[in-house]
Amino acid sequence: MPKVGMEPIRKAALVKATITEIGRTGSLDVTVSQIAKRAGMSSALAHHYFGSKEQIFLAAMRHVLTLYGAEVRGALAAADDERGRINGIIRASFTTSNFRREVIGAWLNFYVLAQQQEEAARLLQVYQRRMQSNLVHALKPLVGDRAGALAGGIGAMIDGVYIREALKHGTPDGVAAAAIVTDYLDRELEAR
Repeated sequence: MPKVGMEPIRKAALVKATITEIGRTGSLDVTVSQIAKRAGMSSALAHHYFGSKEQIFLAAMRHVLTLYGAEVRGALAAADDERGRINGIIRASFTTSNFRREVIGAWLNFYVLAQQQEEAARLLQVYQRRMQSNLVHALKPLVGDRAGALAGGIGAMIDGVYIREALKHGTPDGVAAAAIVTDYLDRELEAR
């Protein structure tokens, strides 16, 4: 008999294990068996809950994006002005829950998966459009018509910092990473 109420707990364990395994290996070349073993269950149960390895990866990225979205919403709610909103979005991208070794590895591999799988590409587009929209909304009063281009530049800087961090070893420094993007923003605002 299945244990009532265990499905959400087991799914969450599989999602966490997926992020950990991708971070450990640095690639999507992990098996459902490896993920299930890390989660403390059988690969048959993992397949039962998600169907395929790709669906497990997508569930893991939805989880990452949900955490990131909560961080952004919190930062936006706490902001006093447009500049505070922009800084909040940047800081949310590099919090300890978002900018840790295994999540960075998951992001890097998510970009690769989005080139190959339509559902991953759609999920990535949702993330990119929300970031662009949030940044444009905050930038428009500061830079007018340049808001779209500057928002694209900030998004590219965030992505670039993640890629560079994926190639390093050691503990990621979110404060230093946010400072790189904020410095770019400062220079662009001064050039106005």
